[in-house]
Amino acid sequence: MMSENGHEGTIYIVDDDQAIRHAMGLLMKSVGLTCEIFESADEFLADHTNGRSGCLVLDIRMPGMGGLELQDKLRDLDCTLPIIFITGHGDIPMAVEAMQKGAFDFIQKPFRDQELLDRIQDALKTEREQRSRREKLSVVRDKLSRLTKREHEVFDLVVTGKPNKIIAHELGVSQRTVEIHRARVMEKMEARSLADLVRMQLTA
Repeated sequence: MMSENGHEGTIYIVDDDQAIRHAMGLLMKSVGLTCEIFESADEFLADHTNGRSGCLVLDIRMPGMGGLELQDKLRDLDCTLPIIFITGHGDIPMAVEAMQKGAFDFIQKPFRDQELLDRIQDALKTEREQRSRREKLSVVRDKLSRLTKREHEVFDLVVTGKPNKIIAHELGVSQRTVEIHRARVMEKMEARSLADLVRMQLTA
């Protein structure tokens, strides 16, 4: 395994061909990307932990566990790393299957360095966006978990745009009670406006 320091997430390279591993490692280093290199799917799987950022560049055909099998195992582990498969000419049907199972992309051998780098940058951008969405969702769900049952009911009605008077009628409580619950919802959700609440509801 080899690693280099970088700032955009780690490129995990899994390929049984030593020359290809070495060349891709040098390529990542030349553009300042962090990389970790593995000679087999089993080696990568043994080292894997969820929560890492970056992308996986994976040979589709390898001795022992192949790329498709590793993809299946990572999916079972809820791994969110985007996968770019490296394929030979005869592996296109396998690559299509991999895409149908959620792979980010595939690239055929022989490939140009810039082509691989372009795919990797696209994967890193997608991974960052997905990670940001997951983090926002986690924050909103944590805030929602702080609401009482009644506050949840008020929240659900407030985000539809209904005024306090209508909400009070639907819940069978006084308008003053709705105002109190609404204020608590705004405080617990750390919302400054109705628009903030609506955005959170859409996120969740």
